[in-house]
Amino acid sequence: MRRIRLWLEIVLVAGMIGVLGGSAWLAWESRPPDGAGRETVLFEIVPGQSVRSVARSLEARGLIRKSEPFVVLYRLHHGKETIKAGEFALPAGRGTKETLVTLLRGKLYLHPVTVAEGLTAGETFDVFLAASFGARDAFEAGFRNTAEIALLDPGAADLEGYLFPETYHFPKGAAAAEILSSMVAQFKNVFGPEERIRAAEIGMTPRQVVILASLIEKETGRPEEKPLVSAVFHNRLRIGMKLECDPTVIYALKREGKYNGRLLKKDLQFDSPYNTYRYAGLPPGPICNPGEASIEAALAPAAADYLFFVADRESGHVFSRTLRDHQRAVHAYRRK
Repeated sequence: MRRIRLWLEIVLVAGMIGVLGGSAWLAWESRPPDGAGRETVLFEIVPGQSVRSVARSLEARGLIRKSEPFVVLYRLHHGKETIKAGEFALPAGRGTKETLVTLLRGKLYLHPVTVAEGLTAGETFDVFLAASFGARDAFEAGFRNTAEIALLDPGAADLEGYLFPETYHFPKGAAAAEILSSMVAQFKNVFGPEERIRAAEIGMTPRQVVILASLIEKETGRPEEKPLVSAVFHNRLRIGMKLECDPTVIYALKREGKYNGRLLKKDLQFDSPYNTYRYAGLPPGPICNPGEASIEAALAPAAADYLFFVADRESGHVFSRTLRDHQRAVHAYRRK
């Protein structure tokens, strides 16, 4: 009996030593890797990748000391949790436990993509394609899906004008539909109930406001000039005068693949409903995706009776009330 008791004590002590030794080994091998810097490293987990494969990749990248402690920690403490697929920003120089918790519960890394004001939908797609997001055919298919703006603009045939320019953040592999939906949602945040009420007050539909804002966006990049350009267009619309907006002609030519980078006098006669030199009123749709300042200007033009403006060669414009004053400004522009 004493012998059995002695063997049990030996086994118990050995087990305790094993546990303590295992814990000590796990703690030691879970230390941050030697020589690890403080920079952040992007680490990607592909769908279906096993825990052991993830651990080996982390070890190969120098983000953990060894793969075995990572697997042991996962099975001991997190066996029911799933490591998410995607990209993570992992700070170098962290221990195995901290790295494991980040992969289990941390947020995916989001890539910033900046879409400038005044881009067409096609140019916007190019920005995302250059950042390795989506596929062109997927963007073009989503572009024709107007369900998300149907209540705001029942007449829209596509999303031109509603892809709001902004800096967006998406995880790697974000689909074109997700990107377009986010851009339309941001447009709705900017063009909210107050803007809709204001549009009604000035006798315009939301679509007409967006079309006008797109013209303003392409005419000037100066925020202080946008209300003045808006005033010119509003004044011309009120008296039935053609808008004669050069960017509408350029847009019309681009739609037909006929723009070579220069707008010539003969181009002003190009037959297109978008050509505001030939047809009075607003063009049938937006010619770009305007920013917030242009939308605000379209809704609140300056209290001015200008009917003309011309560039001043200093990235600004000269505004005139009469044709004679405008011709003088044009002559001064050409002379410079």
